[in-house]
Amino acid sequence: MSRVGKMPVTVPQGVEVAITADQITVKGSSGSLVRKLHPLVAVTNDAGKLSFTPANDSAEADSMSGTMRALVANMVGGVSKGFEK
Repeated sequence: MSRVGKMPVTVPQGVEVAITADQITVKGSSGSLVRKLHPLVAVTNDAGKLSFTPANDSAEADSMSGTMRALVANMVGGVSKGFEK
């Protein structure tokens, strides 16, 4: 499994995450972001921690779990902290 994909994403207070069958929505004080989920990655929300697991043992599923984790972590940071230069 991907090293990046193993780390859970912590959802800070004031940020709401909604997971449906094909997309994830993150809402916070700075707005709302929506991203389509990859079919090879399963996302679960366990008490404010988002976990990303590959759907099968293929290399593509493993790499996509890390990619989806990084994208969603950036979404959470974007709606909570916003952009900083």
